[in-house]
Amino acid sequence: MSKTIKGDPLPNIPWEDRPEGCTDVVWRYSGNPIIGWNPIPKAARIYNSAVLSYNGEFVGVFRADQKNGRATLFFGKSKDALKWDIGPDPIQWVDENGTPDPTSYAYDPRLLRIEDTYYVVWCDDMHGASIGLGKTRDFKTFIRMPNPLMPFNRNGVPFPRKVNGKYMLLSRPSDSGHTPFGDIFISESPDLIHWGRHRFVMGKGGLGWWQGVKIGAGPVPIETLAGWLLFYHGVSTTCNGFVYSFGAVILDIDNPAKVLFRTRDYLLTPEKPYETTGFVPNVVFPCANLYDADTGHIAIYYGAADTYTAVAFAQVDELIDYIKNNSEEF
Repeated sequence: MSKTIKGDPLPNIPWEDRPEGCTDVVWRYSGNPIIGWNPIPKAARIYNSAVLSYNGEFVGVFRADQKNGRATLFFGKSKDALKWDIGPDPIQWVDENGTPDPTSYAYDPRLLRIEDTYYVVWCDDMHGASIGLGKTRDFKTFIRMPNPLMPFNRNGVPFPRKVNGKYMLLSRPSDSGHTPFGDIFISESPDLIHWGRHRFVMGKGGLGWWQGVKIGAGPVPIETLAGWLLFYHGVSTTCNGFVYSFGAVILDIDNPAKVLFRTRDYLLTPEKPYETTGFVPNVVFPCANLYDADTGHIAIYYGAADTYTAVAFAQVDELIDYIKNNSEEF
């Protein structure tokens, strides 16, 4: 039993023991991918999506690339977090007064609960790439909130509780295109409306060529005794284009702008056919994690080749030891 994770028991999350002969600290689910091509009538691909425990089962906000080519957010449910029943139509957002507030382009969501409210953060279009924010209490009514940051920005990832009385948000300032650069920053807010005190967290490169072009925060950070455990993606460039892998970092629990440990090597890189071949080849992109505080089991949800949804696993104590022993110097 592990008590490294600060949180509630969640014994029904997906889990599969490390395959015999595998020495990796993160390993793939044998049933990958869990979502494939043309999963619902209106969408060709579902990937880079977010899931969460809810009322003993699971819910998700999914990036669904519709057959007109536009990415939109759909809602789904599951009893086991592996087989998903995804709604036929995009989420219909409203403003605080209940007036429809259309979101025509939205992708790469994150989903979390803070106190009694569930929040969705995604990459939005506000005259350029920006970060969208919304909330719900019942997964029936979804309310748009003001965008936290100005364009251009991506990979908005909030923390699951206030730190020193403030809400915290990671992001990657970018440009209006397929950004060939990017570092991770953190911002804070007293009310989820007004954001400021923007600070640098960590930059691309380091000692790992796999993250030499840009980096971006992944799933919502996990609170542990060692600090905030954050999976993040790193991008390298080759003669055949970008390659997306992912690693992990531990941030200071009271000052999450401070990096304590950061993986030198990637934890997962495109290797399997569903990761190397698809709409955008050579991509593994983590967007969500489920974890059981009792066992320390972590299920990591990631997009593969901008086409599929896949799952990988890790055990928190082993993972933290690995990060500490294979870390860059700070």
